[in-house]
Amino acid sequence: MRRDLFLKLGLIMGFFLSFGGELFAQAKPSYTQYILNNYILNPAVTGIENYSDIKFSHRNQWTGINGAPVTTYLTMHGPIGKTDLRTTATSFAVAGDNPRGKDYWDQYAAPDPHHGVGLTLMNDKAGYINRWSLYGSYAYHLPVGTKTSLALGFNLGMSGVNLDRSKIDFAGTDPNDPAIGYANNELKKIRPELGAGLWLYSSRYFAGVSVLNVIPGKNKFVKNDRYGDTYTPNFFATVGYRMNFGGDMNLIPSLMYQYWKPQLSGLHLNLKMQYQDLIWFGGTYRISDFVSGYGAMAGLNISNTFNISYSYEVSTTSRLRNYTGNTHEIMIGFILGNKYGDTCPRNVW
Repeated sequence: MRRDLFLKLGLIMGFFLSFGGELFAQAKPSYTQYILNNYILNPAVTGIENYSDIKFSHRNQWTGINGAPVTTYLTMHGPIGKTDLRTTATSFAVAGDNPRGKDYWDQYAAPDPHHGVGLTLMNDKAGYINRWSLYGSYAYHLPVGTKTSLALGFNLGMSGVNLDRSKIDFAGTDPNDPAIGYANNELKKIRPELGAGLWLYSSRYFAGVSVLNVIPGKNKFVKNDRYGDTYTPNFFATVGYRMNFGGDMNLIPSLMYQYWKPQLSGLHLNLKMQYQDLIWFGGTYRISDFVSGYGAMAGLNISNTFNISYSYEVSTTSRLRNYTGNTHEIMIGFILGNKYGDTCPRNVW
């Protein structure tokens, strides 16, 4: 019993902390359903649709561990100066017509040049450490073909880390840890946040690259340069392709590669099947230096202003699966200014 307890504590400390070590490279939180909101990883997606897109996500990771990561975010973004005058059948009211069928995509045309602006609020809590981010984004979308567009985007804001030393249970050991000082209160550090990205998209495919945490640095709670929470650039590359099956089904395979210095990388494989403009389901598999696993996802477009989705993920890493438990993630979406009655995204699907 005692051995198992210490093993779990060791795992938790290994995941979340580096106190007593040299550095801890800060990676962005993981998301099972990022494919539904690529904006969270790439600012070039800002303003990509005909409407303002609002997403709220709550992720409860590794439910078998007390104090495991819980990530919550709110994103909002929309277009500026997008003069898309097409009238397309994209609402439930069009009887007998699939608003995402073959005819729709055959008539797809790249939108005129336009801008996009957005805002992200994110909170990531693990044990007694709380990390948060607040930043705005801007993107410019330019047609590079009759059906293809290229977007360039940036985000800028701030992020911080809070450590509540009073909640640390030292289990009878010396509480004077030089990495977090000796004052029994909450410690806070704030730093700038900068990111950039490119997004290429058409009626058939999308591809993007981005980098977050562009400004490297270290948040330190004490003056000793050995200790701190190190921020290093996080790199993302993603690609996806849409295939039609008959007039009612779309199949969208995609993959995303993530790398953050100095030591970790991961490959995410996704498959999404969508029926008309109503319901979708899919699966994902993560191959990672950190934690591998697979998951299932499903979502429903309740109306052209509201949608909801859920994912369930299981860890397969042999050292961790007996302790971590599983991961739940729910996402709720709202659409504002939806003058064309779209119930699904046009350009990120």
